[in-house]
Amino acid sequence: MQLVDTNWYVVTGGPGSGKTKTIEYLAFLGYSTVSEAARKLVDLEMSKGKTVEEVRRNEKRFQRKVLAMKVDVEEKIPPGQITFFDRGIPDSLAYYRLSNMDEAEVVNASKRKYKGVFFLDSLPYEKDYARIEDEKTAKKLHQLLYTAYTRFGYKVIKVPVMPIDKRAKFILSKISK
Repeated sequence: MQLVDTNWYVVTGGPGSGKTKTIEYLAFLGYSTVSEAARKLVDLEMSKGKTVEEVRRNEKRFQRKVLAMKVDVEEKIPPGQITFFDRGIPDSLAYYRLSNMDEAEVVNASKRKYKGVFFLDSLPYEKDYARIEDEKTAKKLHQLLYTAYTRFGYKVIKVPVMPIDKRAKFILSKISK
């Protein structure tokens, strides 16, 4: 399958690595960004009165919904527009592996090629309202995420731990405009 080249960049890393804050800062700087689909889904369901545990009770169904949301968003963004994603479709591969799901669904959903992938080094893990992972699972996911992107053939750029504005500056120094 021929992938469509894009001007899109993924910011990824394990749960609690600072992806969302980095993406928010890039948006503050005026860049087009896409929020994390899983967090959006949790927020949507919680707004209907569900708890995060209820939303994530059937993890396989949850992961399929997240993947569908990612695909839907990607279909609406012009490939030539510089856009930063808080997690890309290959992230789903790691979550599918963790849940023992059929990885072919993720491979088949990958129709576009990201221009770059930035992998944030781990920060001390902090649980929040939307996370169900414990620290051990978060570390495992961190490794699975890196493997997922290398499996898809991406050269992953590691982003060291530093203040959010410096992480954003580091990322911006590595993109081709």
